[in-house]
This record gives sequence, structure tokens and C-alpha cells, in this order.
Amino acid sequence: MEYIILIVVLAVLILAVGGTMLLRPRGTRGVRRGRAGGDLGSGTGTGTITRPGTDTDTAGTETAAGTQAPPVPRPAEPPAPPVLEKPPPSAGRMMRLRARLARSQTGFGAALLGLLSRDRLDDDTWDEIEEVLITADVGVTPARQIVSDLRTRVKVEGSRTPEEVRSMLRAELLAQVDTAASRALRTQRHEGRPAVILVVGVNGTGKTTTVGKLARSLIGDGETVVLGAADTFRAAAVDQLQTWGDRVGAQTVRSDKDGADPASVAFEAVSQGIESEADVVLIDTAGRLHTKTGLMDELDKVKRVIEKRTSVDEVLLVLDATTGQNGLRQARVFAEVVDVSGIVLTKLDGTAKGGIVIAVQRELGVPVKLVGLGEGPDDLAPFDAETFVDAILGD
Repeated sequence: MEYIILIVVLAVLILAVGGTMLLRPRGTRGVRRGRAGGDLGSGTGTGTITRPGTDTDTAGTETAAGTQAPPVPRPAEPPAPPVLEKPPPSAGRMMRLRARLARSQTGFGAALLGLLSRDRLDDDTWDEIEEVLITADVGVTPARQIVSDLRTRVKVEGSRTPEEVRSMLRAELLAQVDTAASRALRTQRHEGRPAVILVVGVNGTGKTTTVGKLARSLIGDGETVVLGAADTFRAAAVDQLQTWGDRVGAQTVRSDKDGADPASVAFEAVSQGIESEADVVLIDTAGRLHTKTGLMDELDKVKRVIEKRTSVDEVLLVLDATTGQNGLRQARVFAEVVDVSGIVLTKLDGTAKGGIVIAVQRELGVPVKLVGLGEGPDDLAPFDAETFVDAILGD
């Protein structure tokens, strides 16, 4: 009997142990591998599964339940450095752009040649010649001077073949356009410091664009340039100048604060130019209405602050050639505030009349040094009197 009881107890124990083994969940060891290996997130079956052959950087991941998880974004790549442009040298630019100048000025020259070629030059004809000159923005006083000189030459020389008339008119226009003052920009380092060029003008004349184009021209000639974005009242002007500098490798000194003190930015630009041993520092100033006294005083302050570190070698006044005599009024006021050393005439290839060159030089007693002859980045050219006059006459 005792043996029977012992056999029954052993049978019960065997059945109990066997049932426990059968009820134990399977796959526990697989979940643990998934956690360790990163394939499965947890024993609940919601870990990510990487599909074979997929790009884990761009493809979406899939849960065990079959839902699509958002793709894992690639890390942002750093922007590629800008490709520096290599501007052409400034030499010969005006000759290359002469055709553009001629297209806008030949009407002026053709009218003068037609009048001077008449069989009879009476008082009415000379009045018409004077009117053509005034209409071309030469100015009343210079126009009368040109007419007087031409009348004298006609009487003295007598004969007036087409070739002689053209030669006579060319000589007279050249005498009015040419000047004894040097048209060369002072861009050479001196006393161990860079040349400093201050660029001024009213709103809308293309001043900031002119600074950018001038930087290209100087770098094309082998100079190193620092740009000072002192037009702090227009964020667009600062960004525009930065873009010009980045294209050709010119360092731009700017303020991150809108409306910052322009004199402070100009001072920092000059200081940076001295420390980096640059050849030229170009300072772009805010466009100013010549009728605003406070703004003109601020311009004077910019110049005075710069001169605490070094001299200002050039003050270039940018004038829109299409404004004609109104540009002369602007020029007078700027000349009273800062010592303008040269004129930059922009938009001379458009509706401008060539006589403005004569008028502005006569009014200020300073030469036109640069002219804008198009909207391209390399359409700023050193002014050449003979090329200009020949373009007017269509030669």
C-alpha cells in the first residue's frame, strides 16, 4: 500500500513539472537579443525593424505591427564654400563698352554735325546749336562758350568739309570734357596703411552697386579690398554689399544691428584694413537727401571719425547721369560737406545725355573718374575723354 501511495505522489509531481514547462512563453531569449542588438525595442513587439537592403538614413522604419514610422532625416550638410569669381582688369573697359555708350549718345553728336554742315551758318543756326547743347545737359554757360569757340574756328578756317566739321567739333568737345586734374583713383597703400575711399550720394543713384563693382574692378587689378557697410539704415544694402564681397573674396565689415552708428562701422572697417594690410578700404555710406542737414552732418562725422586712424584718400560722389541738372544741385551740397575728389556717373548708357560730363566737371572743378555703362557686374569703367567724345560723334 505504501508503494502505491509513493507511485501516485511521484506521478503527480511529474505531471506538475511537465505542465509548467509547457506553459512557459517562447521567444523570451529573442526579445533580449533584440534589445541588446538594437533590432527590437521591447518584449511587447513594438521595436523598429530594419528592412534588409534599405538605406537607414533615408528610408522609413516599420514597427512589428506594420505601421510606417517617420523617416530619419539625414544630418544637414555644411554649405559649400562660395566659388570666387575672377574679375577682369579695369584697363580697356571703357573701350570695350564703347558701343553701349555710342547707342545712347549718337543723337546728340549727329544733331551737332548736321547743323555745322549746313551751307549757311547764320544766327538762327548757331542758336539751334546752342539749344542742342543745352538740351544735352551741357549747361547754359558751357554751351555758350562752345558756340563762341566754334564760330571763331569756322571764321578762321573757312572751309567746312564733313571731315573738317567733325574734326572741329571733336576738338572743341574734347577741350570741354578733358581736364587737367588726374582721373586716376588713389588706391595705393601709403605709410603702411591702405588707401581709404569714401563713397557718397543720394538715394537711388546706384551707390552700393557702384561700391561692389569698384571692389570687383580693384580685385581684378590685383588689389586686396575691405568693404565697410556703413549704410546701416538699410539692411538690404548691407546684405547686398556682403554678397558683392563674397563673390570676389573681399572682406566685409558690418554691424548685426540695424541702425547702428555708421561712423563706428566705418572706423572698424578702416581698422580691419590696417590690421590685415589690405590695399584699399571702400566705405559705403547711407544714401542721403542733399536737403537734409542732419544727415549731411552725419556724413561729415563719418569722415572725421575715419581720419582719427588714417586719411581719406578719395571721396567719390555717385550721380545718376539721367537726373541732369538736378544732379548738379546735389553735387554742390555734397561738395560743401566733404571734399569731393571725383565723380562717378551711373546709367550713362541709358537715357542720360552726355553733356552732364561737361557740366558737372565745370561746376565742381573735379573730374569724372568712373562711369557706369550697364547693369552687369563689370560695367563700371574708368572714364576716358577721347573714347567718350568719339562715342558721341559715332566714330
